[in-house]
Amino acid sequence: MNAPTPAPTGPSPLRSGFTIVGLLTLATFGSLWVDHQVSLTSQAMLYVLVVVIGAYSLPLVPSVVCAVGAVVAFNFFFVPPRFTLIVESRENLIALSAMLLVALVISHLADRLRCETAFANRNEQRARQLQELATQLANTNTVEDILQLGQQTLDAAFDGPVWLALRQPDGGLAFAAKMDSGLHDDLNDGLQCCMRENAVLGPGTGRWPGLNAWYLPLGNKGQMQGAVCIQNIAAADTPGREHAQAVCAQLGQTLWRLRLTTAMQETEAESKRQQVQSTFLAAISHDLRTPLAAVVGAASSLQTQRDKLSPAEQDKLLASILREASYLSTVTENTLQLVQLTNTTQPLQRDWESMEEIVGSVLARLRARDPTRRIKSKVPEGLPLIRANPVLVAQLLANLLDNALKYSDDAIDLVVSADHATLQVSVKDRGNAIPPDQYQAIFEPYSRNDQSGQRGAGLGLALCRSIAQAHGGELGVRRRQGGGNCFTFSMPVDPQQPQGAPP
Repeated sequence: MNAPTPAPTGPSPLRSGFTIVGLLTLATFGSLWVDHQVSLTSQAMLYVLVVVIGAYSLPLVPSVVCAVGAVVAFNFFFVPPRFTLIVESRENLIALSAMLLVALVISHLADRLRCETAFANRNEQRARQLQELATQLANTNTVEDILQLGQQTLDAAFDGPVWLALRQPDGGLAFAAKMDSGLHDDLNDGLQCCMRENAVLGPGTGRWPGLNAWYLPLGNKGQMQGAVCIQNIAAADTPGREHAQAVCAQLGQTLWRLRLTTAMQETEAESKRQQVQSTFLAAISHDLRTPLAAVVGAASSLQTQRDKLSPAEQDKLLASILREASYLSTVTENTLQLVQLTNTTQPLQRDWESMEEIVGSVLARLRARDPTRRIKSKVPEGLPLIRANPVLVAQLLANLLDNALKYSDDAIDLVVSADHATLQVSVKDRGNAIPPDQYQAIFEPYSRNDQSGQRGAGLGLALCRSIAQAHGGELGVRRRQGGGNCFTFSMPVDPQQPQGAPP
């Protein structure tokens, strides 16, 4: 078991002296007051009482002085012959000796109790500090925050100074706090040696005992994250060194956990990228090769057999070329936009736009796909302006309407509404209702869950959701009452409208 730490520094010597004089004076005057009413033994108890008080209120040396002073004062003032230090009676000599021994034992026990109390309080404080550090580290996700917490904890636990350094990929050290250039080389050598040996160095450790500092590693062999230097320590402070090792162990484990988490996230991102790339190549091989083959075949027939083909057959081949080329153009545009939105870190270029104009331009482009005017639009007047990229928002609406035309034979409703905070655009069809368990899957890239026989690369809805999220909005789907589906794109409305905007 470790020896208890010394008791905290007590009162100043001058204050202790005044306390001793006051206690002895109080005991002397009290004994004089009852001099003719009680026995010599009862008077001695008054001096024993002030010795007990002194033992609990003074450090060890002043309490011993108080004990000796009490015996001397009692002998001088009350033991016959009075006002001398001579003791004629053997009985009184034994009483004085016993009184001195009792006073010294009381002083020693009181000092021991103070040391034990201080030791227990320090251990409780350190245990609470470790618990708080563990709680804070559990909610920390950056190296900078971990180093800051470690520096604050060690500064609070030790007089220091304390230096905390993190190991860099090139083998160097990055210190959490600034230091003088003159200290850097010595600290760096000690910290590097500590990490190489994976051991605590300094007084009381059996390694480099001549140092005036502890050097503690952050982590274990193979998981070394850095090291800590704590200066101005005592070799006998074993509990302090063990507390510093516990703090460093927590910091090292948290740093290693963060590194593993980062590596796992990078691996997961790379795996996802490889998966998307593989899926994309599969989609390219199927959804682009087929229309390309159709275009090449139709163009080759026109080139080599035009004289043998009737005008109707030639028109049919030209229509096939146009249809397949349009499909290729749509897939290519969706792919490029999706890659750009999911891989760029640049902010989206947006400006004040009118949703009425965007809807009008989209409907004008889709008239060729909707000769029977199945799309019924409802766009109220006085809609607020939105900060948006008009090309991307138009592509989102066009993809939703294209899907509705492709998968539904009935009327399609395009409804725009707005309140003070949100603008919503809903595309409602009467096609086969999408099962609720596929509401998320249909927005994944290259996802093809329908059984309608309609071809597609599965990029349209994924691109639509990416466009919505890039504008700070959302895109969702729900089952329409009476049958069909309702896709709703919502985005926030900036309350600070430009001058001249509708109220």
